[in-house]
Amino acid sequence: MLSRSTSVNRRLAFISILVGLFIALLAGGTQYLVFHHKRTEQLDNTISELKFYLNGYFSDLMGTINTIQPLTMSRCEDVASELTSRAAFSLNIRAFLLVKEGHAFCSSATGAMDIAISDLVPSLDLSQNKAMAILPGTPMMPHRPAFILWVRSPLLADRGVFTSIDANLMPWILTPSKQNQYNGVALVINGATAISTFNHQPVPLSTIDSHPIRQAKIKGVPLEIYLYGNEVATDNMLYSLLLGSMCGLLSGILCLYVMATRLRPGREILSAIKRDQFHIVYQPVVHASDLHIGGVEVLMRWTHPVAGNIPPDAFISFAEGQNLIVPLTCHLFELIAKEAPALQKVLPPGTKLGINISPSHLHAESFRQDIRNLIASLPENYFQVVLELTERDMLNEKQAVKVFDWLHSEGVEIAIDDFGTGHSALIYLERFTLDYLKIDRGFINAIGTETVTSPVLDTVLTLTHRLNLVTVAEGVETQEQATWLRDHGVDFLQGYWISKPLTLAQLIDAHNEPAKYFTSR
Repeated sequence: MLSRSTSVNRRLAFISILVGLFIALLAGGTQYLVFHHKRTEQLDNTISELKFYLNGYFSDLMGTINTIQPLTMSRCEDVASELTSRAAFSLNIRAFLLVKEGHAFCSSATGAMDIAISDLVPSLDLSQNKAMAILPGTPMMPHRPAFILWVRSPLLADRGVFTSIDANLMPWILTPSKQNQYNGVALVINGATAISTFNHQPVPLSTIDSHPIRQAKIKGVPLEIYLYGNEVATDNMLYSLLLGSMCGLLSGILCLYVMATRLRPGREILSAIKRDQFHIVYQPVVHASDLHIGGVEVLMRWTHPVAGNIPPDAFISFAEGQNLIVPLTCHLFELIAKEAPALQKVLPPGTKLGINISPSHLHAESFRQDIRNLIASLPENYFQVVLELTERDMLNEKQAVKVFDWLHSEGVEIAIDDFGTGHSALIYLERFTLDYLKIDRGFINAIGTETVTSPVLDTVLTLTHRLNLVTVAEGVETQEQATWLRDHGVDFLQGYWISKPLTLAQLIDAHNEPAKYFTSR
């Protein structure tokens, strides 16, 4: 029992650990996926909002520039005021410059001028319809970077509008660096030069070590947005690990507690009844004279999903100690009734069904009704019910006499099991009306040996003959024992020499192929 208990405890611990790990992975993984999904949505929403803002800004700016393009065909004195007005009502515009033949001849900020664009922005290609660049500063604001946008006139190839735009034109550009879902934002011109939250001065894109996790191209201009950060946030991962660990630990402890609680004898037996973990086997009892089957002893077995096969002595003792022997025996009755129609097909009429009964059930208020229910559930007038009481169990004499009389009136027979192992054997024979006496295997094992139990067995058999009791020898294991018992007038034999206990399926198979199961045939 100690070994079995240790094995069960190990299994419980192992199962609890597995459950804990599973819940930890499930909880932590689920939380991580939730965080990751939320983070992905935040990143997608951020890049979408930035793209939407810049697309709208440059679309409006291009609309303004298109209205300015005709001014390139006029003198600066004639259009300076309108140019200034346009700049004043355009967001974050430093200046609009009208360009003719590569020279800026009119500025919204300073009026008439004559400056070569190549001197202002050497890298700007005026042959393109649209071009952009980033400058660290402009003449009027030398320390504040600016975007330069060139848009060539659609009518005259040598004319166009040169626009300088504050690089910090977007109030959002300083905000992203304060958000925990990403590290920064960069505005990239021609895929080469960038101004970012890492460095407000224009720098080559290659100097930014980070790799963008999101990027978007602005419609109509050679400008892109790069969003930097980590796909997986460290704090989110740590939180997921912490949550998973806590859930796993609590689940493992709870699983261990629940299983340990359910493994307590009382609760575990009731749970096993509900879950159909009990089943019955039948050990054949044969006539000593011709070895034909005359009855079966019905034995209950318990196959536990964790502990495996639990010995009957163990769980029956537990049931008696927990006052659960009555529901356990009633469950045995139900199992017998369920299999009785199949038994009827393989066992002859009058076959005796030996069923073990505890004295505590015998004296219970529900006993008579339980017996009536059992008899009613069996095929009518086919089986003979024999209740077996171990003579080691104490009986209340007055109550037992009444109960025995009632049982006989109901057609139920009574047997004393394991006779000779207790202190009250002769008292039982003297005071109670019995039908069968089952001789304990300890006496049977003494056959053929010169032990002190040999003459006792002779005396017991002589006594039973005088009292007209039918005798059943338990634990018959050899041909020699069977021959001796038959020669000394024993009525029935039971034991492994005849057959081991059989399940219903095996009993049906034995009916079809007796030699396969019955050693004596």
